[in-house]
Amino acid sequence: MGNLLKVLTCTDLEQEPNFFLDFENAQPTDAEREVWEQVDVVLKDAKGILDELQAYKGAGQEIREAIQNPNDERLQEQAWAAVVPLVGRLKKFYEFSQRLEAALHSLLGALTSETYDDPTQHLEREQALAKQFAEILHFTLRFDELKMTNPAIQNDFSYYRRTLSRMRINNVPAECENEVNNELANRISLFYADATPMLKALSDGTTKFVSENKNLPIENTTDCLSTMASVCKVMLETPEYRSRFASEETVSFCLRVMVGVIILYDYVHPVGAFAKSSKIDMKGCIKVLKDQPPNSVEGLLNALRYTTKHLNDESTNKTIKSMLQ
Repeated sequence: MGNLLKVLTCTDLEQEPNFFLDFENAQPTDAEREVWEQVDVVLKDAKGILDELQAYKGAGQEIREAIQNPNDERLQEQAWAAVVPLVGRLKKFYEFSQRLEAALHSLLGALTSETYDDPTQHLEREQALAKQFAEILHFTLRFDELKMTNPAIQNDFSYYRRTLSRMRINNVPAECENEVNNELANRISLFYADATPMLKALSDGTTKFVSENKNLPIENTTDCLSTMASVCKVMLETPEYRSRFASEETVSFCLRVMVGVIILYDYVHPVGAFAKSSKIDMKGCIKVLKDQPPNSVEGLLNALRYTTKHLNDESTNKTIKSMLQ
């Protein structure tokens, strides 16, 4: 274990996890298949969720008119009719976050087990599961980017809850009360109140995984995350590996996964990703990001600036802080 720690804390390229993780073509082995199939069922729905979120326009116009004309019953009904199906969609996104969290649990269970001696072996020999883990991170960052730029989501849900409580006070039956009852509405509201709700669900899920598996050292989980970040960094900065990507999209996928796993590590690890003792080469990762065309990575650099937990800690290296300014 001592040697492993040396390998993972060392930023010398020779000693970093140095293998090609095939994000494009990895197929499950027999040993991976059971977990892979469980997770695949969830990931099959991920693209549809992103498409629906991207197309989410909200009921801003109807809500504004209803609020400006409180005595116009027709406008109140129109706003309610516009908001109810949207709330159904927001509920669907929230429920998907719970499915994603369960899928993450299954993957972490496999990737941190005692089957192999260290996380590098896990990721190298269980590439199909590593790819699914990467796809979950990629989805999470994309979902949160779309949510952050769409204020209609919280406005629609707030209006829905206000109207519902008013209907209750006035004893007006709400047909959709069965769909989103008060307790569920509270949970959904908390979910969307977070700037990065899907990332919070993942980090809470990872923390929960660690606390539920007390027999498993926390390092098994955090080392899995830091190794994934290192693998992405090495592939991106090594021409021989990078040239093996069939599609340019795999480069942006790899960059997004690297950032996602850094943020997750920063939430789950007791001292975070930016501390001296962190097993992630943050300077190297930021350099890889800054070596890309600027417009393509500004969102990812912002994710590191604004959605991490420990960047502004006093213990954070000043060079790292200035690199992200």
